[in-house]
Amino acid sequence: MINITASRRAKRQSLELNIAPLIDMVFILLIFFLVTTSFVRETGIDVQRPSASTAVSKERATILIAVSADDQVYVEGKVIDIRAVRVHVERALAENPDGSVVVVADRGSRTGTAVEVMDACRLAGAEQVALAAGVAAAGQP
Repeated sequence: MINITASRRAKRQSLELNIAPLIDMVFILLIFFLVTTSFVRETGIDVQRPSASTAVSKERATILIAVSADDQVYVEGKVIDIRAVRVHVERALAENPDGSVVVVADRGSRTGTAVEVMDACRLAGAEQVALAAGVAAAGQP
């Protein structure tokens, strides 16, 4: 007669699950997603943008520069001098030569400050410099 308990024990002992290849695949996927992910950069302050009915959405901006209502210039959440804008843009363009610049100016900021920032970006070599605006609702200026 066949010994049923002995055959069951033999099956239990020989059954192993090797998870090393599974862990390797998880790490490979993690590395892949980290390498291919682009991180969103924020200006660091809340800005009340002026609205425009002809505003066009821009897909990706690598450099965001904010101008607050009191004409302070912010890059990556830090206040910088307006003379340092060119250096920051040159450094960012060295990392990504095809990058574009978006100046996010507050509604209460002076136009001259926004123009100076945009001029510094152009002098730094940025070919695509845009001024951010909110989209106006229908019937509103």
